[in-house]
Amino acid sequence: MQFSSLLLSEAVESFSSLPGIGKKTALRLVLHLLEEDASMTENMAARLIKMRKEIKHCVKCFNISDNDTCQICENAKRDKSLVCVVRNIKDIIAIEETGHYYGVYHVLGNLISPIDGIGPDDIRIDELVKRVDSQEIKEIIMAISPSIEGETTIFYISKKLSDMDVSISTIARGVSFGGELEYADEITLGRSIVSRVKYER
Repeated sequence: MQFSSLLLSEAVESFSSLPGIGKKTALRLVLHLLEEDASMTENMAARLIKMRKEIKHCVKCFNISDNDTCQICENAKRDKSLVCVVRNIKDIIAIEETGHYYGVYHVLGNLISPIDGIGPDDIRIDELVKRVDSQEIKEIIMAISPSIEGETTIFYISKKLSDMDVSISTIARGVSFGGELEYADEITLGRSIVSRVKYER
């Protein structure tokens, strides 16, 4: 694309660097901002900067949060004895949208993948073990996308927890092998949580 303005070109380039945003969509967004009142763009920019500077990770589960502890961990109605282990924040959002889960979470941050140079020490497995060791946790749900990396991660965690008095389950295979949780529809994902099966260690 050729633009008559370098500033316009740079703005389009910035928007198109976002996932799922192509150059044409980026151009439409930028032109929309130009046509709106300047205060709209200023407010949007201020909110993004504020989010980037002030957002935190929950000290308990590593979910994103405005405070040291996230709203899910603070919620007295949540079952603190039930911990759902997920890869990332997007998986929490997907599970929450099902409306079928009322426990708390633990965000690993990634999955074990030797080919990508990601080992057990590179994700939050030790933090999970410490939680199980220090809190009254009865069940761990492995809500991890079914893939080679996911199965490897589940197996490793189950071995780390093998000497502890905690039940381990995995989501039912309504989610296809190799699929990502964030792309599963709400009904399938919700049923997978409700119909979870015990993980054989």
